[in-house]
Amino acid sequence: MASRFFASAFVAMLLVLGVSAVAGTSNAFAQGDDLWYPGEGVKQDMYVKYRIQELDTNDKQPFEMTLYFQEQNAEGDWIVPTFVVDEGNVIEGTFKLSESMTYLSGGSTVPAEMNDFVGGYSGSLQWLDSFTTKSDPKSLTAANWGRTGSIGGSDVIPAGTETIQVQAGTFDTTRVELHKGQVTSKIWILNEFPFPIKADFFTDTTTGTPENQFKFELLETGTGKPEVPQGQAQVPTPPLEGRSGRGDFVVTLDWEPATIGPGQTVLFTVSLADRTEFPLERANYDFVVTNSSGGVVAEFKNQNADAELGTGTHEVQFNDAGGMTATVTINSISGVGTGQFTENVAFRIVVVPEFPLGVALIVASLLALIVGLVRVKGTALGGLFGGKSI
Repeated sequence: MASRFFASAFVAMLLVLGVSAVAGTSNAFAQGDDLWYPGEGVKQDMYVKYRIQELDTNDKQPFEMTLYFQEQNAEGDWIVPTFVVDEGNVIEGTFKLSESMTYLSGGSTVPAEMNDFVGGYSGSLQWLDSFTTKSDPKSLTAANWGRTGSIGGSDVIPAGTETIQVQAGTFDTTRVELHKGQVTSKIWILNEFPFPIKADFFTDTTTGTPENQFKFELLETGTGKPEVPQGQAQVPTPPLEGRSGRGDFVVTLDWEPATIGPGQTVLFTVSLADRTEFPLERANYDFVVTNSSGGVVAEFKNQNADAELGTGTHEVQFNDAGGMTATVTINSISGVGTGQFTENVAFRIVVVPEFPLGVALIVASLLALIVGLVRVKGTALGGLFGGKSI
């Protein structure tokens, strides 16, 4: 009888505490009321790591951002050492964030090369503070969180619970949605966790095909100051595809050879299509390649694509290694200009050093080892070299 009583009491305790029976899920965070705002549940000495892609940041290319909540100052603002990893480059800075995770410029220590990523942070992870804040938190079961300020507006609505799996683990979340036109934007929120776990959000546009305004995913979270990330070289491989700003045109960029090295002449193929990916007829375009400093490597203005295939080819000579940007700008279709909007697509490409540093270090180490062995074993190896000692 006593064992049955204690078993019943234990089950009741689990129900009260909301402990999950599923290993690896995040219900430990999901306690308390159902109110949420950006920054809820943040604790000193915790960190979060996200993969983020934002329309107006980094030429739409994804990057990783790690935020470490080191401490709060006397005003209650968070001092947050931050690391960004972009195409193998690691950038370090220190953000100053309000309790609602809004970026505060005063007191922040951010190098110039990180400024672009500050906009990506504010435009993605912190976007929901327009609707829910610490001073006015919203319920995860509310019928409506408000409307966007664009023409016509769209409701931001908690649409129910969903268990999702991301790189950081499995989480029992609330899915918040915004529907407009052809697409539904979704953000997955975990109660008592400072940022959403995942997002897939589209541009709020009345013309053209919407494209991703931002998307992100939680990669890792924990306590203790994280180690400085190690950059990993990321070399884009052809072909690459992208849509113009309003989504009306699809541009594909291919090149040969696939791996570009200094001193090489590379043949680029530009393919132009409409939003349904049907080749554009009589398209006129510009093709420009620039280096990481913005210097022009090659420029082809007012090029006429093949009338039926919508393609064009260009040879570009690369003298130096490093990151490059290839931009295709569509000027007109069948003699009709594209109007006041600049319809272009920018692609990141990388010219790989002829003898990468990592390979050079490995080879140097091997040579040093061989020379050392030869010197130690000089007499014994002499026969291999015409009977002479080395």
